[in-house]
Amino acid sequence: MASNPPGQCCTEANFHEGKPIGTFKELFGIDTYTVGEESNDKIIVILTDVYGNHFNNVLLIADTIAKNGYKVLIPDILKGDPVKPNGDLQAWKKNHTLEITEPIVNGFLDKVKSELKPNFLGAIGYCFGAKYVIRNLTQSRPLDAGAIAHPSFVTIDEVKAIKKPLIISAAETDPIFTTDLRRQTEDELAKLDGVRYELTLFSNTSHGFAVKGDISDPLVKYAKEKALNDQLYFFWSVGLINSRQGKGAL
Repeated sequence: MASNPPGQCCTEANFHEGKPIGTFKELFGIDTYTVGEESNDKIIVILTDVYGNHFNNVLLIADTIAKNGYKVLIPDILKGDPVKPNGDLQAWKKNHTLEITEPIVNGFLDKVKSELKPNFLGAIGYCFGAKYVIRNLTQSRPLDAGAIAHPSFVTIDEVKAIKKPLIISAAETDPIFTTDLRRQTEDELAKLDGVRYELTLFSNTSHGFAVKGDISDPLVKYAKEKALNDQLYFFWSVGLINSRQGKGAL
């Protein structure tokens, strides 16, 4: 494994205050939070952690991304079945296997690519959702770039198959994306031929910091905000390079 399966720490969360500005609608048959530009030119899809696409924290993140000129989509990849705070994760995982979740994710991304036709399509995956970002960075899959934070369930073989740019935001203390697994991941990324990657390790953080950390702690708040800013700048640079190579424009 490049990261362990989700653990009980994945069900622990701090809840961030704020009123989302987007709307929910059915898009390609999936309940989807939508916010941002009317244009389909630049789209970012967020693949959520176990709390799903109605979790206020992730909606506020989407709103911030939208203010930077993107259309942002958060599809329900959990079939309306998010984990409840401190819920039974082991029982939950049986209904959210790769065989169940991947067709939902891939079907949605394929529709976004073929019907909305964005010049740039990026995705951000938190914990549970990170695996499906990674699996959509192969040559044949539709993403132009991906970003993940405190990933779970990712295998080394999935890392080896990456062909598109990837940025990783890692927590200092993480029983899921451990120090050893993070270093194994770095070793495999370094072997990839011509694949751009970036990895930042944030001190004084734990698993989940980028979406559900305790932002009353200034170090966690800094890490959460910088992780998102890093992702946005990374996507912007990928789009700029692609446009210069005739692969689409930002």
